[in-house]
Amino acid sequence: MKLIIASNNKGKIREYKQILEPMGFEVLSQSEAGIDLEAEETGTTFAENSAIKARAIYGMTKCAVLADDSGLSVDALGGEPGVYSARYEGIESSEGRSLRILEKLKDVPEEQRGASFICCIHMILSDGREITVEGRCTGRIGYEQLGTNGFGYDPIFMYGDRSFAEIPSEEKNRVSHRAAALEKLIENLKELDIYDNTKAEG
Repeated sequence: MKLIIASNNKGKIREYKQILEPMGFEVLSQSEAGIDLEAEETGTTFAENSAIKARAIYGMTKCAVLADDSGLSVDALGGEPGVYSARYEGIESSEGRSLRILEKLKDVPEEQRGASFICCIHMILSDGREITVEGRCTGRIGYEQLGTNGFGYDPIFMYGDRSFAEIPSEEKNRVSHRAAALEKLIENLKELDIYDNTKAEG
């Protein structure tokens, strides 16, 4: 069964291929599927935005599609930046957005610096059935940017005594919010016997 990922992010596509192709899916990026579309993310939650992206592509192709939306939620900021993580306060660079959060939390004590990375996956199967799952990775916001391995808010997100940008990619991919969401997605697919169906369809 062909599965279009609503993204052209090479790292994300590679991760999805590694996990879903053994289940029988032929995983394609948007560009590989010949789709040039940027759905407007007008939702107020990660679930709404991932559904918007998935339904836009499914409406065009009637092919199985998977979309995700993710971001950072900081407890002391009432859940900000949340769905606006990629465009927080209109700041252009990811480093600038990270520095802005550190500035806002400069007087916040350790015990109140809790934060979570959240990933919501919305998948639509070729027959129109829809699956929504959410994964979280809980940590805290540090006091400075640390590490060079990650991207986005990874340098300020502390997981244990290291930032996400200090953790090797292989380790991060086992504990991340996307990994947690994918684990739930696979459980749902197995409950629906999707593994057998996709193998049977070649």
